[in-house]
Amino acid sequence: MAAPVSGRDLAEEVDPASVPWYDSRLMEAGPGRTLQGLPAAVGQVLALAWSASPAATSALLALQTLSAAMTGFGLLAGTGALTALLVAGPAPQRVTAALPALARVAAAYVLRGLADIGVGEAHARLTPRVRRVAEDRFYTSAAHAELTAFDDPDWYEAMGRARSRGLLYTELAVDQLVELASALVGLIAVAAVLGVLHPALLPLLAVSVAPQGWAALSSARLAYAGMFRCAALHRRQSMIGDLLTERAPAAEIRACTAQDLLLREHRQLGVTLRDEQQRIQLARTRKGMVGRALCGAGTVATLVALGLLLDAGAMPLAVAGTAVLAVRVGQAALGRIALTANKLYEHGLYIGDYQEFVTDTTARRPRVTGRSAPPAFDQIRLDRVGFRYPGSDRPALREVSMTVRRGEVIALVGENGSGKSTLAKLLAGLYDPSHGSISWDHANLAAVDASSVRERVALVCQEPTRWPMTARANITVGRHQRDDPNERALLAAARDSGAHHVISRLPLGYDTLLSRCFRGGRELSGGQWQSLAIARALYRDAPLLICDEPTASLDPRAERKAYEAIRQLAGLNPQGGRAARDRTVVLITHRLASVRDVDRICVMERGRLVEQGSHTDLLARGGCYAELYALQAANPPIPHPA
Repeated sequence: MAAPVSGRDLAEEVDPASVPWYDSRLMEAGPGRTLQGLPAAVGQVLALAWSASPAATSALLALQTLSAAMTGFGLLAGTGALTALLVAGPAPQRVTAALPALARVAAAYVLRGLADIGVGEAHARLTPRVRRVAEDRFYTSAAHAELTAFDDPDWYEAMGRARSRGLLYTELAVDQLVELASALVGLIAVAAVLGVLHPALLPLLAVSVAPQGWAALSSARLAYAGMFRCAALHRRQSMIGDLLTERAPAAEIRACTAQDLLLREHRQLGVTLRDEQQRIQLARTRKGMVGRALCGAGTVATLVALGLLLDAGAMPLAVAGTAVLAVRVGQAALGRIALTANKLYEHGLYIGDYQEFVTDTTARRPRVTGRSAPPAFDQIRLDRVGFRYPGSDRPALREVSMTVRRGEVIALVGENGSGKSTLAKLLAGLYDPSHGSISWDHANLAAVDASSVRERVALVCQEPTRWPMTARANITVGRHQRDDPNERALLAAARDSGAHHVISRLPLGYDTLLSRCFRGGRELSGGQWQSLAIARALYRDAPLLICDEPTASLDPRAERKAYEAIRQLAGLNPQGGRAARDRTVVLITHRLASVRDVDRICVMERGRLVEQGSHTDLLARGGCYAELYALQAANPPIPHPA
C-alpha cells in the first residue's frame, strides 16, 4: 500500500500564486512600500466615508483632533503641576500651588473623555452607512450589468473578489482609519508638546519610537506572508472538513468506508498548519524581541540624554518628567500606527479592487440612446448576424439572416451547441450582435435603448428562477408595476397555465412563500415551477414570447400541460386552427414531435441557419431536420427492468 501524501508534502507542492486569493502585492509589500501606498488607501476609505455621511465623517475627524489636542494640553498642564510640586517649600503650600495646574489636567482629560465618547458615537453611525453605500453600489452595478459580463471570466472573478473581500474590508477599513487617525493625531500632539518643552526632545522621540515601528511593521508582514503561504492548506483542510460533516457526501463516504482516509489527511494537514503557525509566531516573537530591545536602547539613550540636559541645567526636572511621559505615549501611538497602517494598506488594495469593479461594471450597462423600441412590430429582421462570447475563439453564431413576422410561431431546433439559445437571447435583446443587425420594422435595435427592447419580450427558460417570494410575486415579478384591478390578469394567467391548481393547494394560497429556507415556506416540484414560469410569461403579456426548452425536465403529463399553455399563448388549438393573434412565439426544443404544427421550423447547425420551412417541407427535403426527426422516431424506449 502506498504511503499517503503528508500535509508537509502537499505544502511543499503548493505554488502560492496558484491560490485563488493569493495577492502578490501583499507578499511584496515591505514597510517602505506599505508607507508609500498608505495615502492612496486612506484616500479611498475617506472618499467612501464622505459619500456615506459627510456629517459623521467631519464629526469623527474633528473629535479625533480635539481628543489629541486635549492629550497634548494635559501633558503641558502636567508640566506646570510637576513644577509646582517639585519646588522647595512645605508640602501643603506646594499642593495648593499645583491645584490650578491639576485642575487644568483634569479638565483636559474630561474633555478628552467626552471627545472619545463622541468619536465612538460618530464611528457607530458611520460604519454601517459605509457598508450600506458600498453594498448598494456593488449590487446596483452588478444588477444592471449586461448579460455578456457574466460570460467574461475576468469580470466574474473580479466580482467575486469585490463581493467576498471588498465589501468586508470597506467596513473594517473605517475601523482602521479611525484607529490610525487617533494614533497619528496623538503622535503629532506628543511631538508638538516635546517641541514646546525643548527642541532637543524631538530627535529623542524619534530614536525611542522608530525601532518599535519597524518591529510592528515587520511582524505584521510575517503574519500576512504566512497566511498566504498557508492559504491552500487551509482551503484543503476546509474541503476535507466539509466532506466529513455535510449531508450530501455522507452516504457514499460510509459506503466506501472512507472515513479513516479523510480523517488521516485532515490530521496531517492540521499538523502541517500547526508547525507553520508555530514557525511564524516564533519569527514574529524574535522580531518583537529585537524591536523591544532596540526600543529599550532608545529609551535608555533618551533617559541618558535627559539626565545630561538636567545636569547641564538646560531643562527643569518637571519638564524632564513630562518628557518621559510624552515619550511613552508617543511609543504607544507609533505602535498603533504601524499595525493599523499595515492593515489599512492591505484593506485599501481590496477596496481598490472593489472600486475598479464598480467602475468597470458601470461602463457595462445596457446602452441608452434616448430612443425606444417600437411598442409592436410587423416583422423582426436579422441581417447577417454573428456573435462571439467574450474570450471565445469560436463564434457562436455565423451569418444568420432570417425574418420573423408578427403572429408567427417559429421553432428553433438543432443539436446541442448549434446556437439556438444564443440566437434567442439576441432576439430578446439580451445580447448585441458582434456584427450584422437586428431590426424591428425599420428600427435598428442597436440605435434604441436596450431596456425598451426587453420590456417587449417575455422569456420562459428551461430552468426558471425559483424566486424566494410568494406565489403571487412569482407570477407578477415580470410586470410588477402592472395595474391589475381585482387581480383579474393574475388569476387568468394562473388558470391558463395550470398554476392556479398548484397554488390553490398551498396553505396560504397566493400568499404562500415559495422557499423552505424560511418558516412556513413551501417548495414546488420542477413541473410546478415551470407552470408558474408560463403564468409569468402570460401575465407579462409581451408581443414577443421566447420559450427556451420549457419542458426539458418535465414528465410526459406535465409536458403536455406546458405545451397546451404555450399553444394558448400562441393562439393555437389542438386541431391546428389559428385564432387571430398579435403575439409572436419563438420555441426552442429538442422534441421535434412537439413542433410539427408551428408556422416555421428553423434548423441551426454549428451557429448557422441551415434550413427553414414547415415540418412537411423539411421532411421532404431530407436534410438535417429529417435526419434528426428520424433518429428520434427510431429511438426505442428503454425497457423497464423486470
